[in-house]
Amino acid sequence: MKRYLFILLILLASCDMPNLQTEPYGELNTLTIKALYPQGYSSKGGVSIIVEDITNGNRYETRSSGNGVATIKLQNGLYRVNFSERQGNIIFNGAADKIRLVEDQSIELKLSFSKAGSLIIKELYCGGCKRTPIEGDYYIDQYFIVHNNDYLTQYLDSLCFGVINPYNSTGVSHWNEIDPETGLTVYPDFVPIVQAIWQVPSNGQGNKFPLHPGEDAVICLRGAIDHTAQYPLSVNLNHEDYFVCYNTSYFPNPTYHPAPGDKISPERYIEVAIKTGQANAYTLSHSSPALVLFKPQGISIQEFTNISGNVTPTPGASTEDVVKVPLDWVLDAVEVFDGRSTNNTKRMRSELDAGYVFLSNTAEGHSLMRHIDETASSAAGYEILLDSNNSINDFYERTSASLHE
Repeated sequence: MKRYLFILLILLASCDMPNLQTEPYGELNTLTIKALYPQGYSSKGGVSIIVEDITNGNRYETRSSGNGVATIKLQNGLYRVNFSERQGNIIFNGAADKIRLVEDQSIELKLSFSKAGSLIIKELYCGGCKRTPIEGDYYIDQYFIVHNNDYLTQYLDSLCFGVINPYNSTGVSHWNEIDPETGLTVYPDFVPIVQAIWQVPSNGQGNKFPLHPGEDAVICLRGAIDHTAQYPLSVNLNHEDYFVCYNTSYFPNPTYHPAPGDKISPERYIEVAIKTGQANAYTLSHSSPALVLFKPQGISIQEFTNISGNVTPTPGASTEDVVKVPLDWVLDAVEVFDGRSTNNTKRMRSELDAGYVFLSNTAEGHSLMRHIDETASSAAGYEILLDSNNSINDFYERTSASLHE
């Protein structure tokens, strides 16, 4: 997903949404939302706008007029706005988080645009499963899948990934600020990647690991073994085509990073480009990670992190450094919210992910999966996934991981 401009409103294309409601009953205030499009673009009108009550999770729907304005009557409360519109190959997204409504209020927000990406996240399995037939929960089987959504062959060489600080959506972000005039969240002009950056190895020419149109690549974040041999509700990650995060120098904990299975080639061991945290096992939230894929441009990640200022401590946490990854390096991202909490806070700018997807609970064997674009797939002859740069649109919670047999 190539990013172009910063945005603070979430614009959401019309889609099937759970628990959508009309305007609530009782004494109501009017929230007016005006979308400001980038120069040279304008609203087509009729865009479905979702307003979520952060306290109770209720979602309400309204639609924009031809001039990009929408109104909705709501009770006093704390709200999150989500708006996404697609015009041809251009996607407009944005986000407004924690709008405190106590009287009639108008919001005027800038929008940005992006284009559908090539290498995107297809599935994220982070929540683990039960240890059945014994008691307890199992979290050592995390993985995600990268999908080539383009008509051209893409290469995984030098592909990097990591998670945004804070680890959990319920954590406190030391990077976001509140605009004193609008009361809206302002995000940093970089991506704060915490703990470590992992990088797919390369042959130096960038063509070692091709991914053809519609193909997938599985990346094992922890043990690339057959977890089902001991825990049948888990997944088998011992496969010759899979990649694995495995580096005993940086992450020597054998419980979380056991030696890869016999089918995993050492050339598919993903490298640690830089480690900034102190843990002996790679940390990825079980309930609500914010995962980012990116590729360095014009410089290697090693050269970039050696430049003063590009690695910096987290305010208030001197032992937890982050890498300040440039926004225009990002290929794709997904933000996960903890479905058990009403205290979720967005960590990503809308260029990365204008929305979020809920994971209802941990240790249930569930995964977060991207929707298939059936029409586009039929026309192309290979699988094309929805990519609106908005996880409310693009992802859903699947009741079992796709790799579970």
